[in-house]
Formats: sequence, structure tokens, C-alpha cells
Amino acid sequence: MKSETQTPADLALRAREARTALDAHVREIVAWHFDPASGSPFWLDYAGKLGWDPRREIQGFSDLSRFPPFEDEWLRGGPVQRWIPRGYAGKPVYVFETGGTTGIPKTRVAFEDFRTDYELFSRTLPDEYFPPGSNWLMLGPSGPRRLRLAVEHLAQHRGGISFCVDLDPRWVIKLIKKGAMDQLEAYKAHVIDQAVSILQAGHDIRCMFTTPKLLESLALRLESMGTTIRQAGITGIFSGGTEFTPQWNRFAHEELLDGAYMTPTYGNTLMGLAASAPTGPGNNYKITYHAPQPRAVIEVVDLEDAAKVVDYGQTGRVKLTTLTKEFFVPGFLERDEGEREAPCAKYPWDGVSGVRPFRGFAATTTVGVY
Repeated sequence: MKSETQTPADLALRAREARTALDAHVREIVAWHFDPASGSPFWLDYAGKLGWDPRREIQGFSDLSRFPPFEDEWLRGGPVQRWIPRGYAGKPVYVFETGGTTGIPKTRVAFEDFRTDYELFSRTLPDEYFPPGSNWLMLGPSGPRRLRLAVEHLAQHRGGISFCVDLDPRWVIKLIKKGAMDQLEAYKAHVIDQAVSILQAGHDIRCMFTTPKLLESLALRLESMGTTIRQAGITGIFSGGTEFTPQWNRFAHEELLDGAYMTPTYGNTLMGLAASAPTGPGNNYKITYHAPQPRAVIEVVDLEDAAKVVDYGQTGRVKLTTLTKEFFVPGFLERDEGEREAPCAKYPWDGVSGVRPFRGFAATTTVGVY
């Protein structure tokens, strides 16, 4: 069904169908994680303290509110094996970490989720700008994060090869905290040097992942060399980061891209990747993200009461629920806030716009690192 033919009744029907599918998925995931044969030590131990059986009493997404708030600290430190579902015993396991902007990084185990998430995201990319078989440039944070492997798999899934630039955001954070801006600029120049070298090496790269700050730096470097991102061969870009505002989105399209296509994304180690609804001059470059439901769900909740979802258009904190067989996290309060957005034709479930650092942490967290 094409989006331009959607009526309010069509959208309401699709929203109900999506909720029905979500509820069924919740029952499947809860049954898996709380089954002694397939669940992880963490959740099986947790269930023993609840006094009720989630497999019987969780019948849909709204029932997940019966779980107490998920504590951020549970994901910090080890042993990380407590998160491995028994149903995955003996399979090769990855450990991915968050950025580490606040103390010990949070960790999560993964097996195939990062591949699945990016294969689903691949369906949202227009072949016109992300031609199948094209090579990619991965210009973003690497190290113990899932992003490098995920983008590499995305390129392979679409028939290409990913060329990766090494970037350590934790070193950037240290430079920012020390006020060593000369060293910060030198490191950024070093990263851009690597990207330019790859683009000039004859690898026929057409697609790219990068962050707003690095995209801007790359575009300005190429401009100083008498060329542009588009002239360097890039036709399609997906990007993400806390600096991705409507204002920057407009600036990028008008000043940096030279006709290359760019789509915003919002993702992290726990969620995967939320794609954006169509954005451009028609909606003043507004960016609205929709989670990859039913594998992940975003809610925008009251800043003081995380159990209360705010009205459409109102500001709240982002609450994430991860629902895969590899990893189950009900009601995780992100370090972000934004505005709740209604379902749209492409994504018939709630979204979030205006994503920015949560005001409760903004003064104590180093953001806009890359």
C-alpha cells in the first residue's frame, strides 16, 4: 500500500495490526527468556524473586510495566556470561559496549542481532542512492562497539565491501574533558585524512555511514581540495548522532552533500537502528525516528514519571524496550529526550523527534563527541 493513498482509517488499521503483532512477539520473547531451558542466568534468577511467572502473566506489551524499572547498573561490569541465554549455549558470542561516557561501559552480548537489525534497515535504503554491489566507507566510532561490524555486514548484505576508518571516541572524550582542543583538532584531521585516502584509492565507494560532525569535516576538507562528497563518488549516506538536528539537516543538504542522498538514523548498542520517516523541505527537515518494531520499542515518557507516556507532540524521556531472543531489556530509560510523534504510513507505530541529551544528565555528560 503506497503511503500517498493512506487514509486515517488505513493507518489506524495498520497501527492495530502492528500492536497485535507486537503483543504476540512479546509473549514469544518472554516465554523464551523465562524458560529454564532457554533463558539467561540473569533473567532466570530474576524470575525467582518476582513471586509471579512472567510466562503466564505477560500477555502483551502493556504487561511489561509489571516489571520493576530496569536498572542501568545491571549492564555495567561482569560476568557478562550471565546474559547469555541457555538456548544459545556453545554458539560464538560477541560483546558490544556503549560509548563509555559515564564510568564503566554498559555491555551486551550478541550473536546475530546486529546482522538481523541491519538487514532489516537495508530494506529502507533506496537502491537508487545505495546501489546493490557498491562499496562502503564506514567513518565513525569503532573499537568495542557493534557499529563497525554492523555497517560491515550491511555492506556485505548489499553485495559490497566496507572500508573502515578507525575512530576511538573515548580518546576524543578525554581530549574534550582536558580542554585539549588543539589535540582534538589534530585527531579529527587524522581521521579525515584516512577517509580521504580511502576515497582517493580507486575503490569505487558509493555509500557511506558517518556522523554529522565527521560528515561536515569531510565535506569541508574535500571542498578545500576543490571537490565535493558527491564528486568523490558518494551517492548515499546514512548518518546519526546527537548533533543531527533539523537545522543541521537543512545545512547538510544545502551546503555539504552536493546532491548526495542522506537519511538520518538513531541507534545504540541496546536497540539496533531506528530509521527516520521521510524528511526534507516539505516538513522543514524535521527528523522523526521509529524503532524497528517489534524487535525494539520506543516510548516517550514523562520526565518525572517513567510509567506515564506523554501525549503526542509533548516532550519526554526516551524509554526503550529490547525484544529479541538474544537480549531482553524491558523499559530501559535512555539518556535522551524528545517529542512523541504519531505513527506514519511507513511506520505504523509511535516515533520520537527532536532527540537530544536528557536534561537530567546533559550537564554531566560529554556529548557531541563525533
